[in-house]
Amino acid sequence: MMRERPRKRPRPRLPNPDPSPELDLMRLDLFLKWSRVVLRRTLAKAMCDADRVRINGNQARAAHEVRVGDTLDVELPRRRVRFRVRSIPLHAPGKEGGREMLELLEDRRDNSDSA
Repeated sequence: MMRERPRKRPRPRLPNPDPSPELDLMRLDLFLKWSRVVLRRTLAKAMCDADRVRINGNQARAAHEVRVGDTLDVELPRRRVRFRVRSIPLHAPGKEGGREMLELLEDRRDNSDSA
């Protein structure tokens, strides 16, 4: 004879206090990748380790939490970019969604040709 298994109790579901489609926080390196400021997350981490990324004027590491409204300064090769975080999505966005994540405040090109 087969023995009946005891039934598992269903876990109580907690209500989601904020059903909005956006999160409040995201790692800096992941944000830079999703917003397509840099191509790879490892490159974003390397830039943070080299002190080439600032959040609200302060040095930031790759694991620093980015919030909506933060101002980021990124030093790229021959270029400095400043932008404000507009949104943080739940899932990786497409090309257009990546552009909507930030608002460009300043884009300076360094014309120093020392070759």
